[in-house]
Amino acid sequence: MQESKSIWFNGELVPWHEAKVHVLTHALHYGSGVFEGIRAYPTARGPAILALEEHVDRLFLSCKVIELQIAWDKAEIRDAIVETVRANGHDSCYIRPLAFRGYGELGVMPNNNPTELIIASFPWGSLHGNEAIENGIDVGVSSWRRMAPNTHPAMAKVTGNYVNSSLVVAEALANGYQEGIVLDIDGFVSEGSGENIFLTYQGDVYTTPVSASILPGITRGIAMQLLTDRGVVVKEQRFAREMLYYADEIFLTGTAAEITPVKSVDKRIVGDGKVGELTRSLQNEFFGIVRGEAEDRHGWLTIV
Repeated sequence: MQESKSIWFNGELVPWHEAKVHVLTHALHYGSGVFEGIRAYPTARGPAILALEEHVDRLFLSCKVIELQIAWDKAEIRDAIVETVRANGHDSCYIRPLAFRGYGELGVMPNNNPTELIIASFPWGSLHGNEAIENGIDVGVSSWRRMAPNTHPAMAKVTGNYVNSSLVVAEALANGYQEGIVLDIDGFVSEGSGENIFLTYQGDVYTTPVSASILPGITRGIAMQLLTDRGVVVKEQRFAREMLYYADEIFLTGTAAEITPVKSVDKRIVGDGKVGELTRSLQNEFFGIVRGEAEDRHGWLTIV
């Protein structure tokens, strides 16, 4: 990780190496935190944070699910994110807000632990690298499943949920893939370890619904809006694993992954093995908007 100058920690900017917590912090033991992943892109007007309002809204929804009380309101957190990026002097960066139960008691559900809030920003390229953005990645269906309904809250971006994701991606890498695709409890496609999934088949575009144990991704929503703007109907429905083998195009979306094409699944070539026409045009439109080269017609960018 490339370090930055400062981290916003409970209301003030502190030097990077002074942002510390106690080893008995509740979230370290029980995964009792929520977080966001946000990007700022370089534009001619300065760094632009993508979908800032939507990310902060989701942070608060995740807090609501696990009953985590934050001392700052949405506007204050949005301002703090902008302040952090500006203070660190980034042209572009990845931004990580994290709210978590801090040091106090160590019971599973303590009532007297404080809520801590940090905001970090640091340089980070696309999750799978520029080569993946240009030419796609190889993925494999994981032996791990996503959480069953009413077990873990999949719609909330809770830190504890990501043990599942780390197992998925570790297995994928061990098997020679760059990413894993996870099935839900009923054996239908869910998502990647940290990305939502789209595919095209016989002219239709499909993505998995929130009922498939997915995180409703912000980049997923942006991709759906851009497709809708073109008159493309995106079908949100469960689909079987073999649809991954039938697909003409597959791409993954996420803040870290951006829009990443998939060139093979379980060693089966997707389409002709090259980035599909729809995927490429969607990438071009997405990157044009976030880099300030195309009209930000939906107001997704916040200039720092």
